[in-house]
Amino acid sequence: MHKLIASLLLLALATAAQSAPQPGDAAPAFRLQDQNGDWHSLSDYKGQWVALYFYPKDDTPGCTTEACAFRDDVFKFKKMGVAVVGVSVDDVASHKAFAEKHKLPFTLLADAEKSVAKEYGVLTTYNGAELASRQTFLIDPEGNVAKHYDKVQADRHSPEVLADLETLMAERSD
Repeated sequence: MHKLIASLLLLALATAAQSAPQPGDAAPAFRLQDQNGDWHSLSDYKGQWVALYFYPKDDTPGCTTEACAFRDDVFKFKKMGVAVVGVSVDDVASHKAFAEKHKLPFTLLADAEKSVAKEYGVLTTYNGAELASRQTFLIDPEGNVAKHYDKVQADRHSPEVLADLETLMAERSD
């Protein structure tokens, strides 16, 4: 029985990973509200790089670590012209409290209907709750996925994204 459950879990994870957009694919469009209730669409970011990171839940240890690392590096991202955008299935009010508590100076999008998490292939079930898994997509100025991180370590991710962005931007300027 345990082998069957493990096999089904691996199949579900593999299916989710297969449905995620891959480098070169057009990034799925979205229209979601941020922590202030303002609407954001992917098209709003046309012409600039976007670090679109999905995370499971506001104000949990790993998610706070990851968000605060992006916060601490926000000036490096801004200097590079990169928008940092977090997405979870929490609602606007939860995002507002999370952003205020940790002084997060970037956009957090509320995907309470889970449609964007599904489009990006990151929706998963944990302890009976549907959450976004911790994954990131670097989206280029034309709106295409340039890199997909399907295994993210919260405490090391922001520097990893910065380094990869430097490489990707240098490759495209040659």
